[in-house]
Amino acid sequence: MFTGIVEQLGTVKAIEEKQNLIVLWLDAGALAKQIRLGDSVAINGVCLTASRKKGQLIAFDLMKETIEKISLKGIQLGSGVNLELALKANSRFGGHFITGHVDELGSIKNIEKAKNWVSITIGISKRHRRYIVPKGSVAIDGVSLTVGKVAKNSFSVYLIPYSLRITNLGSKKIGDSVNIETDILAKYVLANRS
Repeated sequence: MFTGIVEQLGTVKAIEEKQNLIVLWLDAGALAKQIRLGDSVAINGVCLTASRKKGQLIAFDLMKETIEKISLKGIQLGSGVNLELALKANSRFGGHFITGHVDELGSIKNIEKAKNWVSITIGISKRHRRYIVPKGSVAIDGVSLTVGKVAKNSFSVYLIPYSLRITNLGSKKIGDSVNIETDILAKYVLANRS
C-alpha cells in the first residue's frame, strides 16, 4: 500500500531484456539506503519488488504481462521515475490509498501552462471513467493528485511547482502514456452498487 507522495525521483541506469522478463536497474539516490531486498517500491505507481542491490542501484524484475500493461514499457536509459516506499502503519498519511496496481494506461491529451500552475488532461476509457469524479483522488504515474475537470473520456489534474519539480510529471509531453490508478474507495462504493 502506498500514498502517492513521491519520495525520490530515480533514474533508469540499465535495462536487461531476458525471456519473459525485463530487469530494470534504477539509481534510487538517498532512498536506496532504506530499500532492502524483497521490499515493495512504487515505481511510477507500479508496485515492484526490489530483487538486487548494488549501492544506490536497485534492480526490479518486470514480467512480460506487467510490461504490456504499464507505461514502463517505453522507458529508456536516463528516464526519471517516481519512487515511493511502501506505507508504514505508524507513518503520517498524506495523499490517498494507492495499491500499486495500474488500472489502465492513459494518454496525455493536452497540457496547459500558466504561472506556477500546470493542467494536464488525460484520456481514459469509459470503463474506468466512472471512478473519476471532480475533487476526487487519482494516481498518475504514482503521484496522488486531485481531479479537476471531468469530461466524457478524459479528466484534468492540476500541478503546483513542487509537484512538477519533485516528480517526472514536469517532463511529460502530449501523447505520453501515464499509469492511471483510480481511487480504491470509488471502486468499492461502485462495486457494491452493481
